[in-house]
Amino acid sequence: MKVLYAASEALPFAMSGGLGDVAGSLPQCLRRRLVGCRVVIPLYGSIPQELRDNMKFITNITVPVAWRRQYCGIFEAKYGGITYYLIDNEYYFKREGLYGHYDDAERFAFFSRAVLEIIPYIGWKPDIIHCNDWQTAMTSVYLKTMYSKSDDYKNIKTVFTIHNIQYQGVYGFDILEDVFGVPEEYGCILDYNGDINLMKGAIECSDMITTVSPTYAEEILDPWFSSGLDRILNERRFKLTGILNGIDIVNYNPETDKALWKNYSASKPLGKETDKAELQKLMGLEQNARKPVIGIVSRLVSHKGLDLIKAVFDELITTTDAEVVILGSGDCEYEQFFSDAAARYPGRVGVRLGFVPDLAHKIYAGSDMFLMPSRSEPCGLSQMVALRYGAVPIVRETGGLKDTITDSGDGEGNGFTFKSYNAHDMLYAVRRALEGYKNKEGWSVLTKRAMECDNSWNRSANEYIKLYKSIL
Repeated sequence: MKVLYAASEALPFAMSGGLGDVAGSLPQCLRRRLVGCRVVIPLYGSIPQELRDNMKFITNITVPVAWRRQYCGIFEAKYGGITYYLIDNEYYFKREGLYGHYDDAERFAFFSRAVLEIIPYIGWKPDIIHCNDWQTAMTSVYLKTMYSKSDDYKNIKTVFTIHNIQYQGVYGFDILEDVFGVPEEYGCILDYNGDINLMKGAIECSDMITTVSPTYAEEILDPWFSSGLDRILNERRFKLTGILNGIDIVNYNPETDKALWKNYSASKPLGKETDKAELQKLMGLEQNARKPVIGIVSRLVSHKGLDLIKAVFDELITTTDAEVVILGSGDCEYEQFFSDAAARYPGRVGVRLGFVPDLAHKIYAGSDMFLMPSRSEPCGLSQMVALRYGAVPIVRETGGLKDTITDSGDGEGNGFTFKSYNAHDMLYAVRRALEGYKNKEGWSVLTKRAMECDNSWNRSANEYIKLYKSIL
């Protein structure tokens, strides 16, 4: 079985969120199970030079973008045993940032078609192309409407994974032919509520649709979670399934993590005390081992539940002895709120704005608890990383959070949960965690149980293999 994994980002080359993590780790796990998996991504200008030095130029071709043809360089790189194909076009990809440009529709129309156009030139024909999110949605559409009858593409199947349904690739119909190069007779495939919707097109054209957790697969059939796509998803639910993401247990390993001040493990947990003390020092908190540290590593946007935190933050700080560490960036409203909170509560609140991977690892290791009260969370990786580092998660029961974290109230869970999207329900869950922290013996049992949870890609990779086999 041969799988070409098409994504707009993948570690170690480029990453802006969870997709990069998934695309960097799932293919390696599939390969260890003797699946011939290769990855194709854009060759962004931001890719580090040390990775570029190991790339091999294969050839260059031209790729149709509606009525014009654009240069496409094909580079190959090997990393972690995986072959990567990197699609080069400096006009489209040598820019600041991966997304958010005025011509993203054209950039990823080019990339989606390039995924197909390179196949005759790489000497490797996949059985399945696994597409991810709206940036590669058109690959499924192009294959179904324009390529599938050609010998180079005959019998290739497609899987499309929805990582976050909020981002669908919605555009006006005026660019159907001029940018996407889709003949008018196929416009109905992309038409959704009078607009071009790339994700809807992939749902129509792909052989199977997956999401990144079983609960999220159920949730997006409901208008509350679907961002408008519930109608087409319910019509195509026969090919929809949810497979929980995993995490890279090599990169996220407190026993070997070089970012930590002191390494530790579930069986030898003492090093975590050192990491907590050093984190308190680094973030300007009172260095008191008895005070619980609550960590937050997140994009600072509303659907992460930050409005809940904002609503009760002063109550949390003034009525408990908890210290809070926040790392992230996003909406000005939340950046300003947490910055002001750090000024109001010196020694109790530490804030660092930005995306700092090294510091994120330190927060996972130095925190006693990890707060993640998301309004919606397709899968979530942070709660699984927190488990790995013994930072007990406090989460709302939604999406992948519900699938990975169970409440410890019965003595068997691995965290603390709440159901309603309500600030005081969240605060009650936090208070239960803080009360549990006072029982040092019981807390040690809980953190050990958390660290022993298996959230590797092993089980999930097996589920993907079953899915692939089902459509061949």
